[in-house]
Amino acid sequence: MQHLAVMDKETFHTLSDEALGHACMEPVFSQIRGQSPQVKAQVVSELGRSRAALCMFRVMYDHSRPSAAEFYAWISYMQAQPGYWSGVLEGLDFFGDSSMYGLLEETRRVFENWNKRLGRVWEEASLGDLERNEELCGAVTSLYVRFQTAAAESLSIIAAYIREHPHEFVRFCQEDNCSL
Repeated sequence: MQHLAVMDKETFHTLSDEALGHACMEPVFSQIRGQSPQVKAQVVSELGRSRAALCMFRVMYDHSRPSAAEFYAWISYMQAQPGYWSGVLEGLDFFGDSSMYGLLEETRRVFENWNKRLGRVWEEASLGDLERNEELCGAVTSLYVRFQTAAAESLSIIAAYIREHPHEFVRFCQEDNCSL
């Protein structure tokens, strides 16, 4: 399989849940970083179900986690990009993560209602929206706090899957011979 992470078994078993998922996706992300949406979609389509699920979760999580504003902007951005939102939800469904799935769907509905109130489309959401609208800021902040809690559980669920199915994500090597 292409794009497998290479690591020794000790590293695999000692990485934190968050670090394990990140390490498993880094070979993919290094290949698609800065590429066109078409190239990204092609690479994701070649990953297989489990790695595509992890990839889409990591794209959403890594971009959304820094702040409430980033959470708002990235969730909105993903709505406007064909295949992104459905890919994230399919990934969460694959891992059996109904809590994060439900929270993201609730978030989508809240943001969608705000867009309707403001008379705009997903592409018009921006980081500055929260500075300009106190009520929206409060709603987003509340969802973001819940997202942070749900994300910890998501990372645990996903890491458990990776540890149960390492062959889908990792090529093991000897500690003294871990070249790509």
